[in-house]
Amino acid sequence: MRAAARESGEDADAFAERLLSGPVARARIEILACELTVGETYFFRENRSFEILGERILPELIRSRQGGEQRLRVWSAGCCTGEEAYSIAIFLDRLLPFPSQWHVSILATDINRRFLQKAADGVYGEWSFRNPPAWLKGNYFSAAGPHRYEILPRIKKMVTFACLNLAEDTYPSLHNNTNAMDLIFCRNVLMYFEPDRARKVIGNFHRSLVDGGKLVVSPTEVSTQFFLQFESMRFDGVVIYGKNDGRSSAPAIQFPEETTVPAPAVYFSIPERMPPVPEEQLPLEEPAGDAAPASPGGYREALELFEQGNYLEAEQKLRADSGSETDAGAAALMARICANLGQLAEAQMWAEKAIATDKVDASLHYLRAIILQERGAFEESAASLKRALYLDPVFVLAHYALGNLASRQQRFEEAARHFANALALLKQYGADEILPHSGGLAAGRLGKMIESSISVEVSA
Repeated sequence: MRAAARESGEDADAFAERLLSGPVARARIEILACELTVGETYFFRENRSFEILGERILPELIRSRQGGEQRLRVWSAGCCTGEEAYSIAIFLDRLLPFPSQWHVSILATDINRRFLQKAADGVYGEWSFRNPPAWLKGNYFSAAGPHRYEILPRIKKMVTFACLNLAEDTYPSLHNNTNAMDLIFCRNVLMYFEPDRARKVIGNFHRSLVDGGKLVVSPTEVSTQFFLQFESMRFDGVVIYGKNDGRSSAPAIQFPEETTVPAPAVYFSIPERMPPVPEEQLPLEEPAGDAAPASPGGYREALELFEQGNYLEAEQKLRADSGSETDAGAAALMARICANLGQLAEAQMWAEKAIATDKVDASLHYLRAIILQERGAFEESAASLKRALYLDPVFVLAHYALGNLASRQQRFEEAARHFANALALLKQYGADEILPHSGGLAAGRLGKMIESSISVEVSA
């Protein structure tokens, strides 16, 4: 309690009185989380889960995507100091055929910024290597001092660390990359939540998974009654929960053997003027002038279904509406639906249909950029974000997304400029004010996310 009070700038008595006197502000919750969450983890903890994934779960998924859009999306929710996320990266590096030919996205989130800073640093002591596979240190780490080991850069770059509050933040969402996951790890986290909150978190995980996606939790963490919307798959000592789409189990293969920082100075300026998009680069011809617009009722029903997580029903509702292809709002919604279903190529196509209908809507170029980022097309994504800023120079989310892209490519000075632009623009909003085109993200929350991103960069 005293450590949390010091971080908040109060004495312990005043801090405790504020906690007991009424609703607790988000900032204090996150400070408390940093002090109360347990950073107890190590590489390949609960290794039997990895064995089951390698033997029974992932082979079919890998085979189904070979020769096509070779991608995998994984989320380590409550990643602590990074050992789990890096274990996932190493596991996939050993499991995937020709891993360099796959686009692997591993999102690792935690509420504790100190944990995230250590995770981004990627340096670990002996305590993180309890009962490790014999090949682990020699193949995936380099010496970083006496009894200190640093994860190899090619494994480190597979993982993106971000601050996320499972209890309060909005997910699934394109804006924080929590949609269309093939696999979610959330181990030794749910035990921190009261039952109603745990059910909400589990429900959000269900919506964040693609059909056929899997959720891995600790075997005795919470009651199986919390997972009734999932199909449970029981193995020796392991239970994995699937978002059921009726697919059969895959033949087994063997588990592979050896073979708070200060905000930066503000650099905000109007982005350099971008040239108009050449007509020949536009994805579709202009729609006919007499094309039928989407039905307002059909769009509203589809949007409601989408917000409830009923993506397939929302898709069917929009496809039944003959005007969807020529209505920018309906096409954009279809893009979001397809993205959450993991159909990223189709999502991009619908985003481009929306742009062809309304070329000057900055939010549509932003939507296309986020989808391109999920597909690994980073340079094209950056170009689309810059086009969004040409159309709307004060589009906060586009500045933030450009910062994330630059950071991912280790262009940290460029990332700092984009983050500073976003922080400067956020001053125009109240902390609880919802940002335009954000899917419910409050300005104050985005500011915290940016500060966390800056902290992670400092550690990287």
